[in-house]
Amino acid sequence: MGRASRHLEGKAILYADRITDSMRRAMDETDRRRRIQRAYNEEHGIIPQSIINKMDMGLAEIMKAEYGEVAEEETAVMPELATQAELDAYIGKLETEMREAARKFEFERAARLRDSIKELREKEFLFG
Repeated sequence: MGRASRHLEGKAILYADRITDSMRRAMDETDRRRRIQRAYNEEHGIIPQSIINKMDMGLAEIMKAEYGEVAEEETAVMPELATQAELDAYIGKLETEMREAARKFEFERAARLRDSIKELREKEFLFG
């Protein structure tokens, strides 16, 4: 019900033989929140509108449209690695950074690190 409530035309359909206590509480809470939101909107002159994005927008453009300018992170320069052990150590360092980024909810950075790790694992055969 929560996700449907965020859409301008959103609807939640509850299927049951009878309305249970938990269903009644959920519907009552939804109505209570809806009344509060409508009062706030009227007080501040807000008219709910849907966001319309072009279908061909890339992820970066969508994020910019919704969240403003997103800072680009500098690409890490891979150090020169001479042995498999050095490559393994570097991959371990990146994995630690990736987990730390995910823990801090920096999912875009974590995904970039994951992709870098994948590329480096493919290079493991260079030393073999």
